Amino acid sequence: MATPLTITPATRHDGTSLLTLAGEIDLSNSEKLARALEGAPGAVVVDLTAVDYLDSAGLNVLFAHAERIELIAPSMLRPILTVSGLADLSTVHAPPEAGPAT
Repeated sequence: MATPLTITPATRHDGTSLLTLAGEIDLSNSEKLARALEGAPGAVVVDLTAVDYLDSAGLNVLFAHAERIELIAPSMLRPILTVSGLADLSTVHAPPEAGPAT
């Protein structure tokens, strides 16, 4: 059984493809991520803000597209991206900070 992973495609205001991911990325669903990245034209921003888990299968998919992806990653995932070397090949940003609650 595949681990839950939601991939929501969109286009940013500048025309760049955006994939917003939520859930866990592992061997059971990494092919779903691969298909989404292969289907997105040109440069792609991958928002990992709502990803709770990323294993080596998910990293391998991201590495295959490293030259054309930009990652938005929460603090929990940034050490994984750094140690794996993916942060050296792709731009990694922190998620935008939420504004103050009103």
